[in-house]
Amino acid sequence: MLKKIGLNLLHGVFSLFVICSSIWLCAALWIQAPAGWLGSRIIIGIWISFALSILGIYISQHFFSRRKDVLIYIFGFICSLFWYFGMQPEQDRDWNPEVAEILHYEKNGDLVRLHNVRNFDWHADGSYTPHWETRQYDLNKINGVNIITSYWMGPQIAHTLVSFDFSEGRPLTFSIEIRKEKNEEFSAIGGFFRKYELSLIASDEKDLIYTRSNTRGEQVYFFPVNMPKAEMKALFIEYLHQADELQKQPKWYNTLTSNCTTLVFDMVQAVSQHQLPTDYRLFASGYLPNYLHDLHAIDPKWDMKTWYQKAHVNPRVSQFKQLSSTEYSQLIRKGLPHSQFNNNPNSL
Repeated sequence: MLKKIGLNLLHGVFSLFVICSSIWLCAALWIQAPAGWLGSRIIIGIWISFALSILGIYISQHFFSRRKDVLIYIFGFICSLFWYFGMQPEQDRDWNPEVAEILHYEKNGDLVRLHNVRNFDWHADGSYTPHWETRQYDLNKINGVNIITSYWMGPQIAHTLVSFDFSEGRPLTFSIEIRKEKNEEFSAIGGFFRKYELSLIASDEKDLIYTRSNTRGEQVYFFPVNMPKAEMKALFIEYLHQADELQKQPKWYNTLTSNCTTLVFDMVQAVSQHQLPTDYRLFASGYLPNYLHDLHAIDPKWDMKTWYQKAHVNPRVSQFKQLSSTEYSQLIRKGLPHSQFNNNPNSL
């Protein structure tokens, strides 16, 4: 009796595996279209027929033995995995101008010279005038770190940016993004299936943040973070290491595991003196500020409702048609406490 129950359980597990793996593979084929639009859909149809046939024969036991059915399907699926994991990210595609250049730098002690810092001039219709700069920063002059969250599809999901303040010089913002090709659009589902390479953008605040708050109409929030100064410096260096890695070897963006929030968390975790707790809000990135507030990394003197009101960038800048970089950076910080060199063991 127990043996029969065990066999039925194994049969159920295999049937579920066929269904789930086929859904995953068909989605990958649909997104990647390795044989073109028509050819890939023909392959999807063939695979669905194959999976249903294996599943039907396996359940009815009218053709092969169940063991052979299992082996046939697994062999076919392994072949598909070789195709999928054999795809390699590339550096030399026809990139969208926004992500066409790769950040690189020279470091001499604490002085860093950054090349390909983006400082586009964005226009109201969404067009822009490209401009890439070289900037120099003294890492000993870092005196603040800020988390910026930009919402475009509800409260659960936000794009996360990190901005560094300097006692001398303009702030610098980092953004981990997909590296889109020309005429390519973002798809959250495509991000699960190696559709996009990863890109690290270093930018003037008036570029990366302004384009979201003023050009795209996203809802943007600016949160100064309490962090020890040594960790601020170490976090900046982690971004440099990330730039090194992407210059040597491109990487795939992944909507769940390698995105604008999880990679920032990994870098913060690497430089933090304390182990940071894993939390669902690292994946539901729209709630990241709440997570940071719970850690006292965002000043606890205000509750989160007050923080969201105070940190909201759009009401401060949306009425302005022309702003200099300095004016924009001042406006988005207006009324907010400056990030502190916090040694609280519960903070970042």
